[in-house]
Amino acid sequence: MGKSQDLLDKTFDPGHDTVLDPMAELDAVTEDLEALLKNGEVIAALTARGINASIAMLAASGLRSYLKGNKGEAADDLATAAEEIGGRIAGHRGGGPQAFGEKA
Repeated sequence: MGKSQDLLDKTFDPGHDTVLDPMAELDAVTEDLEALLKNGEVIAALTARGINASIAMLAASGLRSYLKGNKGEAADDLATAAEEIGGRIAGHRGGGPQAFGEKA
């Protein structure tokens, strides 16, 4: 084998299984999502598309709660997010989907 393959054989043990904690991975992903939703550039991009970052944060929080098994808290957050989105849709009915940055 070539020299680069020898290096891989020395630095990576293919016989060792990598163990991932799926709940820790989900927690990390939801933390990353929440951090992105707090980023000014992301907020600006969402706003340009008619998406309220605060409502997105609430929905992400609801998802995180649900994934952790906190179903009551998740239901509250997700219901509130759904009500806010529904209210905004009802308030903008005359503007069509473009009022929300959506494609027709």
